[in-house]
Amino acid sequence: MMAVRRISSLLYRSLSFSTASASLGRKYGLVRRMQRFSTSAILEESITPPVQVNYTKLLINGQFVDSASGKTFPTLDPRTGDVIAHVAEGDAEDVNRAVSAAREAFDDGPWPRMSAYERSRIILKFADLVEKHTKELAQLETWDSGKPYEQALQAELPLFVRLFHYYAGWADKIHGLVVPADGPHHVQVLHEPIGVAGQIIPWNFPLLMFAWKVGPALACGNTVVLKSAEQTPLTALYVAKLFQEAGLPDGVLNIVNGYGPTAGAAIASHMDVDKLAFTGSTETGKIVLELAAKSNLKPGQCCCAGSRTFVHESIYDEFIEKAKARAVKRTVGDPFKKGIEQGPQIDLEQFEKVLRYIRAGMDSKATLECGGERFGSKGFFIQPTVFSNVQDDMMIAKDEIFGPVQTILKFKDIDEVIKRANATRYGLAAGVFTSNIDTANTLSRGLRAGTVWVNCFDIFDAAIPFGGYKMSGIGREKGIYSLNNYLQVKAVVSPLKNPAWL
Repeated sequence: MMAVRRISSLLYRSLSFSTASASLGRKYGLVRRMQRFSTSAILEESITPPVQVNYTKLLINGQFVDSASGKTFPTLDPRTGDVIAHVAEGDAEDVNRAVSAAREAFDDGPWPRMSAYERSRIILKFADLVEKHTKELAQLETWDSGKPYEQALQAELPLFVRLFHYYAGWADKIHGLVVPADGPHHVQVLHEPIGVAGQIIPWNFPLLMFAWKVGPALACGNTVVLKSAEQTPLTALYVAKLFQEAGLPDGVLNIVNGYGPTAGAAIASHMDVDKLAFTGSTETGKIVLELAAKSNLKPGQCCCAGSRTFVHESIYDEFIEKAKARAVKRTVGDPFKKGIEQGPQIDLEQFEKVLRYIRAGMDSKATLECGGERFGSKGFFIQPTVFSNVQDDMMIAKDEIFGPVQTILKFKDIDEVIKRANATRYGLAAGVFTSNIDTANTLSRGLRAGTVWVNCFDIFDAAIPFGGYKMSGIGREKGIYSLNNYLQVKAVVSPLKNPAWL
């Protein structure tokens, strides 16, 4: 996966945020994805992070409480499969308690009634507190998700803080309009908070998904009931405690840990939740949309994952050799160790799913250039895997793998690759690498994807909207467009008697 010469030639298409081992932002972009691949790192004893796990309960109405059932579930270290902590397992009864708290906080509490400037100050104070606890949060994020510690510390935590600074800045800049009417009437268009927002986030970027959803919801004056992924619940609880220290009123932010079929389904189908925001797989997204359709909800973002690399036939063989060499050098191992680029998959289920896709690729006669097997003897590590001679109808080219697997396809001309790249049910993001401005313009307009990166990749910013076409999502996150997800539009019309002007 590296930029190559003469590219009227190369189209890299991504259908996801990235894999569990992928990079984020400039520091962890496409060109940096390939460094040294060594088996030595994984054979050493895993590093025990110094951070303490202090928050494992549900957060409801400002209190950390046990689940109504008393059940817990283990959150695992994907490096070893060992238990990090046992976390309170919420279900429908706990969701009811959380939604009731959020409803009371919205209908009768101070949050939507305080000035937007006051809300902004609380969000800013929270961001400042996160900056003071960056190392602890990065350690928890790596421990719970398996992503490289350097990535969490140097890329994701700074972006998390930046996102909350960004939304704090928007809080007192949300305003309506005065609209001229065809007659003696005064017309105001007001933007009001929606109410209780239900939010369900995935395991690939736990903190950033928290920021993408909670930030705009709170800036607009809403209250929140959030379910984190059962694989990665720890950092959401930690930052929720920091929000309390920043002065967030009780009931404004509630967190229910639990599983999708129980806690997630209860949020998605709850009649007293006014807005639903979801990021996850297409399959789960369909279930969420079905549940939302049976309630009064307006569905939000759905994210999908996967990747394909289209390379022009004139440089295809050269690119294969460079991609293979780079994958072999990629560093895989304990994500707490410096220089590690790829940690483990999130859990056994995802580990086995990725290996099934790899076997399907081999069965379909794609050429396995490197990798394709488990890495090491413990944990959920997979070798960086590259397939060539991939055809459009192969499963590894059509589905979201969400693992360290690159599929490389050959194309002849621009019209062909646009048609083939768009022949998918997904359309979250794409990347174009070319030295020809006309090629860049043609592809960036022809590709049906919510984001097109040109001669760069994985560039994220608080102000850049993010969302997909087709089955990769509804609506946009980040930037000004994300505020629209959490605002109602109300028209107020009143008569004018003998107006001086209209």
